[in-house]
Amino acid sequence: MTKHFIKPTLLALPLVLAGCLTDTEERTLGGGAIGAGTGFIAGTILGFGDGWLAVSTLAGAAAGALIARNSQTNECAYADGRGGYTTGAC
Repeated sequence: MTKHFIKPTLLALPLVLAGCLTDTEERTLGGGAIGAGTGFIAGTILGFGDGWLAVSTLAGAAAGALIARNSQTNECAYADGRGGYTTGAC
């Protein structure tokens, strides 16, 4: 699983980085990459199987991307108690 996931990602990364990205997109991409790496390392250390390792990597990527985006806009999402959310200053 790991070899099949990493190789295409490494091959596609220069193509993504070569495009015209805004500052927000660059921060989101960087945060997602750092989050994915952190999720992968944590899953490996904890001895996750291939399926859970993929889940931890994707969850880390999502969290990293959201943190990067929110740190620039200084907006956070808050649960509204009805299954939705609202945004406001952090």
